[in-house]
Parts: sequence; structure tokens; C-alpha cells
Amino acid sequence: QVQLVESGGGLVQAGGSLRLSCAASGRTFSSYSIGWFRQAPGKEREFVAAINRSTGRTHYGDSVKGRFTISRDNAKNSWYLQMNSLKPEDTGVYYCAGELGGTYYFTTSWHYWGQGTQVTVSS
Repeated sequence: QVQLVESGGGLVQAGGSLRLSCAASGRTFSSYSIGWFRQAPGKEREFVAAINRSTGRTHYGDSVKGRFTISRDNAKNSWYLQMNSLKPEDTGVYYCAGELGGTYYFTTSWHYWGQGTQVTVSS
């Protein structure tokens, strides 16, 4: 059974930083694309970042470009989201996703999801 488990969320002041982790088990994700999404209260889940499995190229949502960095550690079957210069509008539940089967910014393109970790940025 494939499981993705996020960690690292919490409460942080605006301008601060957090590092989210996603630990995978039940499947090796080293040869698959991986990503992060988030969902704010009352809003749809939105794309945050992804790493393309073939090229290693990274993609970011417009609202996080220059502030967030996605990375992966294949030896640990894990990936990460370093979030800097956090803003109150970054508040939401952050989900990691694995194995892309389509266009990366569509939630329906991803096969596996974590349960989410809450990030709250205070002003």
C-alpha cells in the first residue's frame, strides 16, 4: 500500500520560513514526478510546485515563484518544500503528490496524495 506522509507544517509569522517534508512508502518514487499542492479554506486545491521525472526540471505556481523551492532525496524516497518569505495568503493545507499522469498543475493528473499538513501564516 502506497502512503505519502507530510510533516513540517505549523504556525509562523509573516516573513518566516517553513520546510515541509513528504515521506513515501510502499513504492519508490525516484523515477516519478512529484509535487506539492495547497488548499486554503473555501478555495480549490491549487498547484504549488513539481519536479519533472524525466528532466528534473522544476515548476512553480506564480504566487510562490522565487520564494518556495521543491527538492527531492531519492535515497530517502522523500521530497521537500522549502518555503521562505511566507505571507498570510500562503495559509492552507499543503499536500504532497506523486506519480504524474498528465499536466502537472491539474489535481486529477496525480495518482497518489498525502493527507495534508496545515500551514498558518500570521500577519
